[in-house]
Amino acid sequence: MKRRAFTARNVLMSSAAMAFALFAGAVYAEEKPADHTDGPAAAYEPSMTTLGQIKVEIPGRKEGDPVMTQEEFQKGTQIYFERCAGCHGVLRKGATGKPLTTDITRENGYEYLQSFITYGSPAGMPNWGTSGDMSEADVDLMARYLLLEPPAPPEFGMPEMLASWKVIVKPEDRPKEKMNDWDIDNLFSTTLRDAGQVALIDGATYEIKTVIDTGYAVHISRISASGRYLFVIGRDAKIVMIDLWMEVPAPVAEIKIGMEARSIETSKFEGWEDKIAIAGAYWPPQYVIMDGDTLEPKKIVSTRGNIYDEQVYHPEPRVAAILASHYKPEFIVNVKETGKIIMVDYTDLKNLKTVEIEAERFLHDGGLDGSKRYFITAANARGKLVVIDTKESKLAAITETGGQTPHPGRGANFTHPVHGPVWATSHLGDESVALIGTDPEGHPDQAWKIVDSFPALGGGSLFIKTHPNSDHLYTDATLNPDAETSGSVAVFTISKMGAADVDPELVTLPIAEWAGIPEGQPRVVQPEFNKDGTEVWFSVWNAKDKESAIVVVDDKTLELKKVIKDPRLVTPTGKFNVFNTRGDVY
Repeated sequence: MKRRAFTARNVLMSSAAMAFALFAGAVYAEEKPADHTDGPAAAYEPSMTTLGQIKVEIPGRKEGDPVMTQEEFQKGTQIYFERCAGCHGVLRKGATGKPLTTDITRENGYEYLQSFITYGSPAGMPNWGTSGDMSEADVDLMARYLLLEPPAPPEFGMPEMLASWKVIVKPEDRPKEKMNDWDIDNLFSTTLRDAGQVALIDGATYEIKTVIDTGYAVHISRISASGRYLFVIGRDAKIVMIDLWMEVPAPVAEIKIGMEARSIETSKFEGWEDKIAIAGAYWPPQYVIMDGDTLEPKKIVSTRGNIYDEQVYHPEPRVAAILASHYKPEFIVNVKETGKIIMVDYTDLKNLKTVEIEAERFLHDGGLDGSKRYFITAANARGKLVVIDTKESKLAAITETGGQTPHPGRGANFTHPVHGPVWATSHLGDESVALIGTDPEGHPDQAWKIVDSFPALGGGSLFIKTHPNSDHLYTDATLNPDAETSGSVAVFTISKMGAADVDPELVTLPIAEWAGIPEGQPRVVQPEFNKDGTEVWFSVWNAKDKESAIVVVDDKTLELKKVIKDPRLVTPTGKFNVFNTRGDVY
C-alpha cells in the first residue's frame, strides 16, 4: 500500500492529539505553536451542550481556594461543559484529553493554566485565548475554575425517566394500516439542528411534508425494522417516537434517558422486529432498554467500569454508536472511554446476558459491512478500526487506518475492481480515505487490512457514502477551515479505481456554490442517497440566522438536480432515508 506525506494545509490536528492536551509532560506554551490548528479537530470534539445549562453550586469551599463568586462558577461550568468536557470528561478525570483534577491543576498553578488556555500547545490543546474564542476575562475565569473541585451533574435514573415518559397515542389507538399515500420508504428524516426539529421530506417531489418538534440538537434518526416507526434522539437525551402510518406522521411517545445522549436503535432480528428499543447516554454513562411500542423504560445499565487495557476505573465511559445485529437478538453497544463493545442480548431482560469485547479506546461511530455480519467501528482518537463478528459475538480484528481520526459515520460498502468487497472511512484529521477489505472468504489475504488509502479534499470530513446502485463514492469536508473546501464534496468513480499505488481520480462538486446562498459560510455535510440510489442529497448547513439548503445531485451525471430552500430548513445536518436507514444500506 502506498504512503504519502500530506500537505501542511490539509493535515489537521486530530482529536486524538487532544489526549495530550493541557498537561502533556513538560510541554511549554508558545505564542502560536507551529503545528497547532484552530479548526476541524478542535471544533469537532463533542461538547456537553445541555449539561452547560444545569445549575450548580461550588463544591465544599476550602481554605486557600481561589476567590470565585457563584455567578463566576456557574459561567465557568458552562464554558467547561461546552468547550472542554468532550476531551477531559465531565468530572475532569480525563477522556481523550488528560485529567484536570485539582491535584494536577494546583500543582501546576494559576499562571501555568492561564498560559496553556491562552496559547495552547503543539500537542493539540486549542489556543483558546489567541484564537479569540475566549476573552482574557474568560481565560482568567477558567484558570481559577480549574483550581476548584468540579461539580458533579445529577444522576438520571428510573424515577426521572418515568417522570419524563409520555405515551401520546396508545398502541391500540394507532392506525391499523397506513393512513397516508406517502412513499414512506423514500422519506428523508432531516435534522433541523438548532430548531430542535426534524423535517420529513419526500424523496420524489422534494416537498417538506411536515416538520415535527423533537429534542435539542437531534443527533440521529433511526427506523424500526418494519419501517413504521421513526425514532429521533437529541443531545438533550430526549427520544421522540413518530408513527409514519398516521395521516400526518406525528409523535406517539417520548422519554428522556439522561441529560446528554447520542444514540438510539431498535431490534431487527427475525421475530423481534419493533419489539425493543435501546438508547445510550453520555451523561449519566449508561444505556437504557425500552419497550419498542411505547418507550417504557425497562432496564438501565451503567457503563462505569475499568478501562480494558489499563484495568483502572473510569467514572464516565460514554455510550457512542449502537447498532442492531441481524444475526442474533443482540444490540452492539460502543463504550467510548473503556474501549469495550458490549453485545446485549435483549431476549430476557430479567436475566440480562451480555458479552464484553475488549476492543480499543475511544470507540465512536461505525457500521456494518455489506454482508451485515461484521460491525466495523472507529476508535477514532487512536486512529484504528475495530471489526466485530456479530454472528459469533467476538472480536475479528483491529487495524490502523494510516490516517488521523477516522470518522466514517456508518461508512461505505462497495466492491473494488481490484480488492473486492471493501468498507471505506474518511478522516477528520487529514485528507485521506481508507479502504478495509471485508471478504474473509473470497479475499482472505486482504480481509480486515487497509488495502488502499488515497487523498480526498482535505481534513475535516465527517461522512462518506455510496449505494449498491451507485458507481460513485462521496465524502464531505465539513469542518475544514477553508470555506471553499468545506463547501464542496469529493467524488470518486468506483469502477475506475485501480491498484493501491495509483490514486483514483477525484471530482470536486461545488455544492455550496450550487446552493446559491449569499451570506454566511455554509458547510456541506452528510451525503445521503434516495432509496433507489439515483440521487444523493447534501445538507448545506449555515448559521441558524442565515439561509440553509439541501442540494440534490444526479448520481449518474454528477449534475445539479434540485436545490431545496424553505424558511423552515434551519441548520439542516443529518438526513436519513427511511429505506436505507432501515436496511443498513450504505
